[in-house]
Amino acid sequence: MFYLYPMLLEASTETTGNAGGNGLTNILSLLLFPLLLIIMYFFMIRPQRKQEKEAAAMRNSLSIGDEVTTIGGIIGRVINVKDDTFVLETTRDRTRIRFERSAVKRIDRKYDAPVETAEPAETTEAEASSENK
Repeated sequence: MFYLYPMLLEASTETTGNAGGNGLTNILSLLLFPLLLIIMYFFMIRPQRKQEKEAAAMRNSLSIGDEVTTIGGIIGRVINVKDDTFVLETTRDRTRIRFERSAVKRIDRKYDAPVETAEPAETTEAEASSENK
């Protein structure tokens, strides 16, 4: 990529016939490099940062009961979560392995904690009459 810029400058001086070139060619050649940097930012750097943020958010949302796959291919259920580590239970024999959070490749199934349903409170006659109005 960096070899392209000097070659374009040489080509522009050869086509014009003089060493200075015309003003439009010089301006275009000076704008080419920053334009390439901007394009590289939007097509390479920005999507990678977005992907890293999504992965960090996924790892931070790790909770007890989640079924995860590690980067090594181990599948299991999370049974304990600490600051930078978690404990994974992998088999029916209850084999437990401690991993760093960065070892999580994906969360296969989030644990849905049972929602406690509160019984509806009985309404008094005053509340019932205000609802009817």
